[in-house]
Amino acid sequence: MGEHAAIILAAGAGTRLKSKKPKVAHEILGKPLVRWVVDAAKEAGIERIVTVVGHGRDQVVPLVEADTAIAVQEEQRGTAHAVLCALDDQSLSGFDGTIVILSGDCPLVRPETIRAMADAREASGAAAVVLTMRLADPFGYGRIIREEADAPDTADAAAAIARIVEQKDATAEEAAVCECNAGFYCFDARLLADALAQVGTDNAQGEFYLTDVIALLRASGHATIALESDDATECLGVNSRRQLAEASAIMQARINGRLMDAGVTMVAPELVWCGPDVKVARDVVLHPHVTLMGTVEIGEDTIVLPLTTLTDTRIGEGCTIGPNTRLTDTRIGNGCTVEETIALEATLDDGATAGPRAYLRPGAHLCEGAKAGTHVEIKKSTIGKGSKVPHLSYIGDTVMGEGVNIGAGSITCNYDGTSKHATTIGDRTFIGSDTMMVAPVSIADDVVVGAGSVITKDVPAGALAVARARERVYDGWVSAHREARQ
Repeated sequence: MGEHAAIILAAGAGTRLKSKKPKVAHEILGKPLVRWVVDAAKEAGIERIVTVVGHGRDQVVPLVEADTAIAVQEEQRGTAHAVLCALDDQSLSGFDGTIVILSGDCPLVRPETIRAMADAREASGAAAVVLTMRLADPFGYGRIIREEADAPDTADAAAAIARIVEQKDATAEEAAVCECNAGFYCFDARLLADALAQVGTDNAQGEFYLTDVIALLRASGHATIALESDDATECLGVNSRRQLAEASAIMQARINGRLMDAGVTMVAPELVWCGPDVKVARDVVLHPHVTLMGTVEIGEDTIVLPLTTLTDTRIGEGCTIGPNTRLTDTRIGNGCTVEETIALEATLDDGATAGPRAYLRPGAHLCEGAKAGTHVEIKKSTIGKGSKVPHLSYIGDTVMGEGVNIGAGSITCNYDGTSKHATTIGDRTFIGSDTMMVAPVSIADDVVVGAGSVITKDVPAGALAVARARERVYDGWVSAHREARQ
């Protein structure tokens, strides 16, 4: 491709979504609509991108400002006006190459389609290329009106179009046309700027229509042609919650199909949800109700069991990810077993296990062969190699050595109501059940702590620590107490 730029129109409100969130900030598979479009343009080889924002721009700008320029449409006066706002941006000053215009609420557009539009414009010498689609029910879409006999000699007459008519402005004859405007365009930048200066508001909505540019270019003797999409689904916009669900299903099928073609087994692909950045090795089996989001990597011979959710997660080889698991920003090593676990920004090294019903909060790190068992919560703590927190415990702000065993119901008391404090537990230490370790406190190597202890002072290596009241037994107390009450 030669010199190219893209303008992404993302200023609309999306009132039919009935949301406080702007339309293009709504998500498909964990990714905002506008990001799908930006990434498609970048994958097509376009680096100079301007995003036009307006409604809810405080929510939209953070989604695109890292890799696109921002143009603000203060007042939404139509698509032609939005493009003018983008052309005024410094990043497009003096640009005279090919400009692709994309809709920020159409997340299904493919990079290869964007490239094909640019290639078609340059190969034909046309002033404009319009992506079109044919629909059995075209209601609501602009209609493509062809007048092939008047096509300029510089373009393929069979592909030439004369104008685009919006639904509200169409006659009965024009409304019967099934070829529709998909909302994606490719222009000669210099000719686009000239034509935009002539666009008026003589239409049903009193707006500056970008579609009017086609007729203006044609009247000036320039070629305007159509490129019909071979997959009408990529042209679908998202204007309602129903359409959002429809687009999600289409993207789900695309991604799952690509993974299966690469050697991944899906027992029921319609019940598997994978984000756009998921990488799954061949011979991996994904069972129904698996959800993988973000940067997920699953190695060979891995079986992911039903009802699993992963977000921004990498999973190594030979892992079993069991039902009702949700992993976010989590890294899983090889040979791990994770069942009914919620993990946020956690790390599991090779052979570690978690669950069922474990909660791994940010900073939780299970070293090789470590275990976080049933109803265990771990936060900002390292569980050493081969160490175990089997059940009903909370470990926070702790560094634990190797071969440690934590008895049921034990807690590191890391918060004093004002500040967090650290606990250190040495190698091969045994903590009895129902132990409270009141931080800051250090328990050295090879220590045994008696069950039911409250540890408030450091314990040296090899020691036995017991901190509990002496048991007292009063024989016959129950019957004597009962007689006294009577």
